[in-house]
Amino acid sequence: MVLDELLRITVTVREPIDIGSTPDGGVRVIPFEGGTFAFADGVTGRLLDGGTDWQRDRPDGVVEIRARYLLETEHGERIQVTSEGMRHAAGGVLERIAAGEAVAPDEYYFRTFIRMNTGAPRLEHLNRLLAIGRGVRTRDAVELTFYAVP
Repeated sequence: MVLDELLRITVTVREPIDIGSTPDGGVRVIPFEGGTFAFADGVTGRLLDGGTDWQRDRPDGVVEIRARYLLETEHGERIQVTSEGMRHAAGGVLERIAAGEAVAPDEYYFRTFIRMNTGAPRLEHLNRLLAIGRGVRTRDAVELTFYAVP
């Protein structure tokens, strides 16, 4: 199976909101402040304010990720994105990222899959595909590259 690049998104994030320890692990919400995106076919736009990433810290060190946000194309078309994934790393890497240190993407595992939903006629093909991606996390942003699953 060959995966073709579909989409790149850069998300600007705000400070996490810590909900605290729950019976299922630590929970926090990361509010999205905005960002940009570009599809491989040339469609570009911005990420609208208001998206969020709900994260759960599992006892085994894995951070589960569940995000929902909206993209808006340069023509005003809107695309809902639902994302699920995980991030984990060995000894102290996630803490280094949180502290603002530049950490090479190969020092940690950050994978996600997305589904999209839109009413825009020229983008309706997005309603019928899944995409998987790799993320890069910095202190104030997330860079995601997605590949369409044929």
